Amino acid sequence: MKTLHKLGGFAALYLATAYLIGMVLFLAVLDYPSITDPAQKVALLVEKQAIIFSTNLLMYVFFGVFLIVLSLALYDRLKSGAPALMQAATAIGLIWAGSLIASGMVANAGIDPVVALYAKEPAQAAISWQGIESVASGLGNGNGEILGGFFVLLVSLAAVRAGGLPKRLNILGLLVGAAGMISLVPGLTELMTGVFGLSQIIWFVWLGVILLRGKVSKAAENWSGATVRASQGR
Repeated sequence: MKTLHKLGGFAALYLATAYLIGMVLFLAVLDYPSITDPAQKVALLVEKQAIIFSTNLLMYVFFGVFLIVLSLALYDRLKSGAPALMQAATAIGLIWAGSLIASGMVANAGIDPVVALYAKEPAQAAISWQGIESVASGLGNGNGEILGGFFVLLVSLAAVRAGGLPKRLNILGLLVGAAGMISLVPGLTELMTGVFGLSQIIWFVWLGVILLRGKVSKAAENWSGATVRASQGR
């Protein structure tokens, strides 16, 4: 399954890159977080619809697809040492991927109708976009990184047990996962979501390099060897 692991490595690097590009687009190019008035948001949508559409594809739809690849690659790498944890992690990873894909597709599906409505009824267009954005945000974990936090946390716990990833990467993963969980706390959501996103970029890059190198840690080799000997009754 070396090919799957390498695909997982490329997927992890894509996820890190998508995070970085998406942050630049949303924070610097669109300055979206600073716009709170619905009328201003829909006016920005009309003016920058191509950029917003592309950003949704990059950060949500494509992100979800590559996340599926990474989830399967990690499952294959760590399942022998921590099968139950990796089954749970993979299930959550796939659910997370599906919710992100749905979020991006809902947002993009709403752009053309809202833009068309804006030409006739700007106020109604703002109300419509506010509803679409609320649904997309909910699907995209806008109220806290519960799915992403659980995914990284379970993968890291599985890697600690199976020895399939470097110890320091596992420690980082546990911290990233904890940040995602804490982002659910009211009043800390915005801060911890930012911490989660930035630290997960580092986790994705590090993980991608490890998967592309294709090296398995000594602990994982020992676990695999012990499993084989046990199955042979030795």
